Amino acid sequence: MKSRNTANKQQPSIAMGEYDGVAYVDLNEAPSSPKLDNFKKVSVLHLIFLIFYEVSGGPFGMEDSVQAAGPLLALLGFLVFPLIWSVPEALITAEMGTMFPENGGYVVWVSTALGPYWGFQQGWMKWLSGVIDNALYPVLFLDYLKSGIPGLAGGLPRAAAALALTFLLTYMNYKGLVIVGRVAVLLGIFSILPFVVMGLVAIPKLEPARWFVMNLHDVDWSLYLNTLFWNLNYWDSVSTLAGEVDNPKKNLPKALFYALILVVLSYFLPLLACIGAIPLNRDLWTDGYFSDIAKILGGVWLRWWIQGAAAMSNMGMFVAEMSSDSFQLLGMAERGMLPEFFAKRSRHGTPLIGILFSASGVILLSWLSFQEIIAVENFLYCFGMILEFIAFVLLRIKCPVASRPYKIPVGTLGAILMCIPPTILICVVLALSTVKVMIVSLFAVAVGLVMQPCLKYAEKKRWMKFSASDELPDLHEGNHERVDFSED
Repeated sequence: MKSRNTANKQQPSIAMGEYDGVAYVDLNEAPSSPKLDNFKKVSVLHLIFLIFYEVSGGPFGMEDSVQAAGPLLALLGFLVFPLIWSVPEALITAEMGTMFPENGGYVVWVSTALGPYWGFQQGWMKWLSGVIDNALYPVLFLDYLKSGIPGLAGGLPRAAAALALTFLLTYMNYKGLVIVGRVAVLLGIFSILPFVVMGLVAIPKLEPARWFVMNLHDVDWSLYLNTLFWNLNYWDSVSTLAGEVDNPKKNLPKALFYALILVVLSYFLPLLACIGAIPLNRDLWTDGYFSDIAKILGGVWLRWWIQGAAAMSNMGMFVAEMSSDSFQLLGMAERGMLPEFFAKRSRHGTPLIGILFSASGVILLSWLSFQEIIAVENFLYCFGMILEFIAFVLLRIKCPVASRPYKIPVGTLGAILMCIPPTILICVVLALSTVKVMIVSLFAVAVGLVMQPCLKYAEKKRWMKFSASDELPDLHEGNHERVDFSED
């Protein structure tokens, strides 16, 4: 659509978490997500905890950072890495998510900037990395319980428990996103509280010298970076829920701001307390070690609380990730990138087919080991983030007057410079991948490159029905100037 403004009129920059109070009006008055009048939308509080679980879920799974690099590098990693990676990704998500407040999220960003072919590739890689990520959570859930329930360490009982957990949490997603948001808030409080208690118990036993132990000659850089990357990414996942959010142009940046603070504190403070309170044995720092530390510091009762919190946290991460993955497929179908049946909603307003596809992927991938899952997921995620950075910069150049209710307070050059450090980090993560991980990941990328032309051929032959929603704005009309221009 054409702008009601003159082209040289600039929008004011505002800080993340704030809103400029302007009422942006689209000429077509297209809703952010079609036909949602009968379904309750997600509030700011629910959104904060959904982001918390999409990114973090608490300090569970970060123990490998100490094993890989020692105390000082682990602590520095969870302070510095957010500045290099999490803050830029969250800022870009806030700007682009308010520019395109619909369920396609980053797929729509890339489609607008680079065309539908690359938009589909973005959707395929990010959906697949999300499903791979979700396959981790039953594994982590059982890893924390196996010390108390040895029968869950392996074999048929472990497989049956993982399958049952997957079905239970999939059903929760089917029941509705508001239900998922409420559950995320309750699980978030329950997951964080025992670490607050453990931190208080640890204070008399702290020895600050333990924080500064470092040996650069004994660092597993691949494990270290993959652990940091996995624990601090996926800020963009919330963009695929933008169409389900109450007033996304105001609430999305605000939720990202508070979630960022919550995530960084929930990692750094428990790590600081646990490293300082017990003698260092790097070999012991692996998945589930926080529960052992809890027993050392507070006794069996605290260990069980941490194990219960870990289990609940992994449930929260599972339902949040599956919500994002399934609504992404719905958003792609609303844009005509996937067959029409992906856009069908259940009576609860949830994308039934998307949920079933995502759950099937989780079950198929659950046989992989924890570290293999992280490495493959990170590899695919890196490719998707490169496309997002390119789309972000190109849209700043091609659509300078498009409506951006939240805009990062930098110009085009600043936008490019902001993307350089995380891009360098992506290159490092990719370079450190093993041959096995690289082969599996590149094969997955190749599948997406072939799948899109196959789907277009199926559409041409009318083997499957595709239809773009007429309630969403045309992304490519008018030489890219169709992107929701607004009044200041």
